[in-house]
Parts: sequence; C-alpha cells; structure tokens
Amino acid sequence: MSVIAEFSVKSDDLALHHALTAAPQMIVEVEQVVATMEDRLMPYFWVSGGDHAEFEAAFQDDDSVANITSIDEADGAKLYRGEWTENVESIIYAYVELGATILRAIGKAEEWELRMRFDSRDALSEFQEYCSENGISYELKSIQEQEQPIASGQYGLTPKQRETLVAALEAGYYEVPRAVTMHELADRMGVAQQTLSNRFRAAHNNLITSTLTISHPGEDDDEE
Repeated sequence: MSVIAEFSVKSDDLALHHALTAAPQMIVEVEQVVATMEDRLMPYFWVSGGDHAEFEAAFQDDDSVANITSIDEADGAKLYRGEWTENVESIIYAYVELGATILRAIGKAEEWELRMRFDSRDALSEFQEYCSENGISYELKSIQEQEQPIASGQYGLTPKQRETLVAALEAGYYEVPRAVTMHELADRMGVAQQTLSNRFRAAHNNLITSTLTISHPGEDDDEE
C-alpha cells in the first residue's frame, strides 16, 4: 500500500539554498517535476514574495539548478523551468531509484517542506536510510497510508467529504447566485443540514491544508 509522507528538509541539503538565502523573502513552490530519458529532472516552479531580479541573479551562482528559463508570470509570481543538478541527491534518488512522487514542495530560506508519495513503507524507509547515510537532515512530520482514491487521499479528504464537495459542485451550490441552498442539498443527499454543514467545514479545512500548506493533519480529518 502506498504512503504519503510529509518532511521538512534544510534548504542547504536540498535545492536553491544560495538563491533563497540571497533573497530570503522569496518563496519557491514546485509545480511539477519531469524526468527525462537521461534521468535528468526538470522542475517547473513558481517564485513569489519579493525582488525577482535579485533572485534571478542568485541563480547564476546556485549549483543545485541549471538552464533556468522564465516561462510565465501572474499576480507578481513567476514560473520558471530548470534542471536539478546532481547536487540535489535526495530528490534524484527518490525519483530515479524509488519512483517516488512529489505531491507538494515549498522552499524558503531555511527549509523545504515536502509532501511525497511512496509505493510502500519499505520505499519510504529506504529513502530515509538514504538521507541518513548521506548526511541529509530531515524531519518526518507525518505518514498517511493511501487507503482512499488518489483524488481524495492526495488532498486530505475522506470519501464522504469528497462526495459532499462533488455533489455540491454538480448541484450548483458554488454558483453565483447559488442554484441550490444547503437545506435543499442536504435533502438531496439524505442527511441533516447540520451534518452537511459539518462535512463542508471539515472538507474545506482539509482541502485548504493539503493544497495551500504542509502540516500535520488537523483534528477534522476523521469527521465525515
């Protein structure tokens, strides 16, 4: 059974430490990592929070990334494509040797926060052993077995929470103006309005936590 693990890793043990230190107000968020035929990893990442010129200048002296290209810009953030070098050992090992997947990665001056999926607990243990043997400092914050469909588990939702959000979307609950009230939606789903309200609260909490932050699961995780 696959597992989802959350880590924090010191920036100098992962990537872009020089650039993030030179421009400490910047935040890097990896959008996607593509593995090439040559076992090279090409990340797409958004950078926001401050002076892009200062950050871009620091790229030139950062040996963790090469061949940086600016792709897009929106709301003060820039999207770049680059290439991780061999210095990013833990990520290259996870992708190439273990087939792990990065679900979320946020980099700041002091550390990276990672959410990763591993095919099994054995693969996770192997990754931890690799980090320890190679002096890569990390803190394991949480482990969650992937018992739910990817669409639910990846975003921290229980099956009932996912069912509720999808039903609300399909019924037009999120439209302006709303096509259905919460009372009407509760009747359609055969639950009390208070139950539906609780599911919305828990689902929105888990969804926001899983997509916009990296942290321990909240106390709402077990709610319907």
